Amino acid sequence: MITQELAKSSRGKARSVASARLPTYGWVGLASMIVFEVLLFSTDSEFVGWFFTPVQWTGLILVLDANLKRRRGTSLVADHFGEFLLLCAVSIASWLIFEGYNLVLKNWRYLSLPDNPWVRFPGYIWAFATISPGMFLIYETLSDMLPGEDATTYPQLSNRVFWPLVIFGGACLVVPLVWPSTYMTPLVWMGFAFLLDPINGRLGGRSILSEFFSGQHRRSMPIFFLTGLIAGLLWEFWNYWALAKWEYDVPYLGHVKLFEMPVLGFLGFMPFTIESLAIYRFVRRFIPLRDDARYLG
Repeated sequence: MITQELAKSSRGKARSVASARLPTYGWVGLASMIVFEVLLFSTDSEFVGWFFTPVQWTGLILVLDANLKRRRGTSLVADHFGEFLLLCAVSIASWLIFEGYNLVLKNWRYLSLPDNPWVRFPGYIWAFATISPGMFLIYETLSDMLPGEDATTYPQLSNRVFWPLVIFGGACLVVPLVWPSTYMTPLVWMGFAFLLDPINGRLGGRSILSEFFSGQHRRSMPIFFLTGLIAGLLWEFWNYWALAKWEYDVPYLGHVKLFEMPVLGFLGFMPFTIESLAIYRFVRRFIPLRDDARYLG
């Protein structure tokens, strides 16, 4: 997920300056998670209930990033904060697209949100900003733990594979708008991955689907799926206990649930990491922010 240049530095040179101690901000993140968990069950604070989920994700982001800083000597938040803020902004914008689809498909709804818009909308923004950073740092953590080589070359798809993938991705995004139904929701969770990921490869960046169909670095695909599943379990676990929360209308075995999510709905989380990364990489190409060893580029 990181660039070739950063991959070399983070697992090579930066290893030499790795620390045995977790940076302070990682302990701050862990403490915030524990404190809010205790307050949620020991008080009736609406503030804690409203902001429980974004606080937990923010804490997790700080913990995971601090651990990568400890292991590698470099990390996203600590060393590339501008890139991190940009990632948060793209995370907000991309999730607003999915919210737009939800207005048509009515796949989920929010409950017990604060009535005051000056409280509600900052809560939306905060929660949406943690989505992509949380997933990508889970992926980085898993990649750092599991054996294998980093991608140092970016394969290209032949036209006979590239165009069917892109057309299929575009169709996945258009069909739910033409024939809106909750049954069409799975198409949305695949569409941007099939549309933008191959295009990113054609533009010279890393493409997960290009690697898979070319037979190179196939180990990354299961890690992406595992990342999405872990992120989904955490989202639904924390959402289940929060005051401000969401509920789903999933037509496939909707009555068989784990937390608030029907069990088959967890399959949608598995490609979501690839989809979010494809959106970020595509948008990133058009943003002039410079970072010589940036993450996620």
